[in-house]
Amino acid sequence: MRQAGRRGRQVREGSPMENGMGQEPGTPEPPAAEAVPAPRAPRARPRLVFHTQLAHGSPTARIEGFTNVKELYTKIAEVFGISPTEILFCTLNTHKVDMQKLLGGQIGLEDFIFAHVRGETKEVEVTKTEDALGLTITDNGAGYAFIKRIKEGSIINRLQTVCVGDSIEAINDHTIVGCRHYEVARMLRELPRAQPFTLRLVQPKKAFDMIGQRMRSSKAPGEGSVASGKETLRLRAQGPATLEEGPSPSEEEAARRVDDLLESYMGIRDGELASTMVAAAKASPGVAQLARGLDSVLGEFAFPQEFVAEVWAAVCHPGAGQE
Repeated sequence: MRQAGRRGRQVREGSPMENGMGQEPGTPEPPAAEAVPAPRAPRARPRLVFHTQLAHGSPTARIEGFTNVKELYTKIAEVFGISPTEILFCTLNTHKVDMQKLLGGQIGLEDFIFAHVRGETKEVEVTKTEDALGLTITDNGAGYAFIKRIKEGSIINRLQTVCVGDSIEAINDHTIVGCRHYEVARMLRELPRAQPFTLRLVQPKKAFDMIGQRMRSSKAPGEGSVASGKETLRLRAQGPATLEEGPSPSEEEAARRVDDLLESYMGIRDGELASTMVAAAKASPGVAQLARGLDSVLGEFAFPQEFVAEVWAAVCHPGAGQE
């Protein structure tokens, strides 16, 4: 029967057809498979090499392959044969203890990095006769908090042994190494009035032309900015570093206003934190949304509501309330 013949043409899986060609007679051959293009090789990242020196004097070295501040310190320490914990902070394009040139979260591709290392340790006794000591604290992103600004006429300003750039190592023999700047500022604010306390400070090692220099505390436009309008390497605490365009003048100005608010409310200055808050404010339609956004990513700061409102106004309505 025709049906039986059709059944006889069934083929076991994996066996050739009766015509030996792997297909029934009269069946057109399948088209040849199109060649699949080979996947493109990933675009090679540019090799970013930076020049560095120890601020108090050293040969010039070259470093590369870092993605955050801790790795940067490790690379610098390796080329100079020191421990990363010896590095207090870095400045860009100057060997001086210049807080206007302090390295933050961005490095311009043409910037020269100067590493300031531990110098002498000193202790100073302070009596808190006012609520505010007159200190502005920042940190190096790797465990050291240090003095970024001293207010004219303040308690600390009257103590000539305390200088901008000094790292605060201990308060009343309680070590604060590893604490963030806002934690140190809070500790100092909470110290009782009229009760003396001791600060243990580590000053950066200085070159001969810097010995005895007392750094000015005045503000300057563009503080903390690097290579505006040019490509920069943006460092992150988490995730890889990325190449980005430098901040625009308006973004720099907004970050400066927010940094001023951080100093006013919390006694800290942190350009990278200020830039993060500017970006959050621009992405938020209102103060309530900004508060929730900041709480989700920066909850440890516990920003007060009035501070968040001022940040919103400084970024989104900078002319409001100004004559």
